[in-house]
Amino acid sequence: MANHFSALKRARQTTKRTARNRANTSQLRTALRAMRESLEKGDKAAAGTTYRATTSALDKAIQKGVLHANTAARYKSRLSARLNALK
Repeated sequence: MANHFSALKRARQTTKRTARNRANTSQLRTALRAMRESLEKGDKAAAGTTYRATTSALDKAIQKGVLHANTAARYKSRLSARLNALK
């Protein structure tokens, strides 16, 4: 356990940031899972609505530092390609 005041503060900050990052990552994963499930169902209208929500979640993840911008762009590209492939 840390003894110095600065080390104690750093430990407190780390636990807060870890919890925040874990929550943001969890929200992102939930959005991606919902998108994949809507694609599997095959309903293009519902999948389009879910796609917009998922891209919003990806953009928020970029802002919060959870994902790199290129990674989010890759996710969006692949999801949009799967969405457009639906009949």
